[in-house]
Amino acid sequence: MTSDRSGPARLVAFLLVLAGLLGSTVAMAAPSGTQPMNEHATSIPAKVERAAAAMTQRLAARSDDGRQQALVVDVGLQRLYLFEAGRLVGEYPVSTAEKGTGNAEGSMRTPLGLHRVDEKIGAGAPTGMIFRGRRPTGQFAEILTDPDARAKRDDVTSRILWLSGLEPGVNQGGEVDSKRRFIYIHGTPEEGRIGRPASHGCVRMTNADVIELFDRVEVGALVDIID
Repeated sequence: MTSDRSGPARLVAFLLVLAGLLGSTVAMAAPSGTQPMNEHATSIPAKVERAAAAMTQRLAARSDDGRQQALVVDVGLQRLYLFEAGRLVGEYPVSTAEKGTGNAEGSMRTPLGLHRVDEKIGAGAPTGMIFRGRRPTGQFAEILTDPDARAKRDDVTSRILWLSGLEPGVNQGGEVDSKRRFIYIHGTPEEGRIGRPASHGCVRMTNADVIELFDRVEVGALVDIID
């Protein structure tokens, strides 16, 4: 009596064909050359891309463009995106003003619009070092990771990127001048509140993140704060 092997053979052939079809479908779904721009994010919000593209174009026209660094702070998402020559190279959670956005002096709000990194302060300072008047105090902040914890003071810690506004009447000059308002990107003791509005106008980051950003970003990098 001979055994009928046609059934198993047909099943194997069917599975091979199915595998081939699935492979073709996957290949069609992933266009050639399309990859995540970095390990932090697989997609970039359209408004962030537009802001970064405008800054990159402006930087490309400068003679001192360096790495063509552009930072986008998205208030709505509470995220900071770092681009170099139009390519996303870093993404970080941040905390902007608890009172929302606004450019007026004394408002304790985060200013919108185009800025530049005007000064970098704190190179080499230990993590958690408290700065007052942009000078290291020799004191260290207690880093609070509980989302409900509040620090006794609004301390600036670890590093400072001091921003200067580039839009006259919006964030430059008079009572809306971001640099005169002391708008920084800086570290904070209230790390548990990062990712939601909590600052007094500045852009807060975790201490590890602000040190990483500080070490990479150059004076002259453009910063667009959008909502």
